[in-house]
Amino acid sequence: MVGVPESHSGWTFITSHARVLAAIADNPNARIRDIAARCRLTERAVSRIISDLEQDGYLSHTRDGRTNTYRIEPDKVLRHPAEAGLAVASLLSLLVQDETDRVRKPVAR
Repeated sequence: MVGVPESHSGWTFITSHARVLAAIADNPNARIRDIAARCRLTERAVSRIISDLEQDGYLSHTRDGRTNTYRIEPDKVLRHPAEAGLAVASLLSLLVQDETDRVRKPVAR
């Protein structure tokens, strides 16, 4: 898989739930296996996270044969009181971007 960073230990800024949501935003038809590889999680962990997100209304899916198509609820607000009023779409706008933008716009140091 191109562009997947090496595994990491220690703390990170972004939760696994946010990573899975961003992976789905990038590809609503992604298989759990592909999401797990991208997010450096187990398939079981991704399944649990997807279940959490669906249970709380952040995500839904439709099944077409063997393929799931996920739909994110962009207007749903984030759960933590510190992010009161911040919609999922706002979070995803920071996490999901076209790969060409990542190459063209390096992060300033």
